[in-house]
Amino acid sequence: MKAKELMDKEFVYLNCDDSVIEVSKIMEEIRRFTCPVVNDDKQLVGWVTSFDITRGLREGNEKIVEIMSSYEEITTIHEDAPARLAVIETADNKFVTLPVVNDDNQVIGIVRSCDIVKLLSSLYDIKVSKLYEAMQHQLKGVTWEELMAASALVSKKTTGKKISPEEYEANIMNSTFGEAIWATGGLEKFFAGLISVGEMVIARKVGRAKK
Repeated sequence: MKAKELMDKEFVYLNCDDSVIEVSKIMEEIRRFTCPVVNDDKQLVGWVTSFDITRGLREGNEKIVEIMSSYEEITTIHEDAPARLAVIETADNKFVTLPVVNDDNQVIGIVRSCDIVKLLSSLYDIKVSKLYEAMQHQLKGVTWEELMAASALVSKKTTGKKISPEEYEANIMNSTFGEAIWATGGLEKFFAGLISVGEMVIARKVGRAKK
């Protein structure tokens, strides 16, 4: 997934000569806390936040150019960069929004933290069984029954509780990715478990082939 697939294409951009007062009205109307400032070629030249607007009104500034952050102060992401980099930049720097630019430095979209939260929330609702189906697809020649049998064995080694392949299958059919992460103690442990299942099912398959 690339940044351009995550970005919001519906955004408002400003010009350096725009009125601070008028922009304050626009930002209030559209309920946006940040806006990119561009030149006539739609290239990014600055950035304005609601805090800049408040300061500008208090200090009597008239033009956006007087209150905006300069281009050198702005963090951007290229449209073809991996979306995960946009997520990392937003999280590490506590950005509300992150401008997405093309090769000509034109702003073509905005990655918003609220959209990232929405995306991650949707991922958490994916059924665990879907992840196992994807795993089976990658493990060429492995049947679903073999995968469930290996999963049940790994589960027993991890928890100390015996579980049948049928019971394990029922569990993953009813559980979401988010629930599984909480149950296993975090992302790292969850994916470590998946890797163990993959190793187990291959080892069992190789063992049977040697007999």
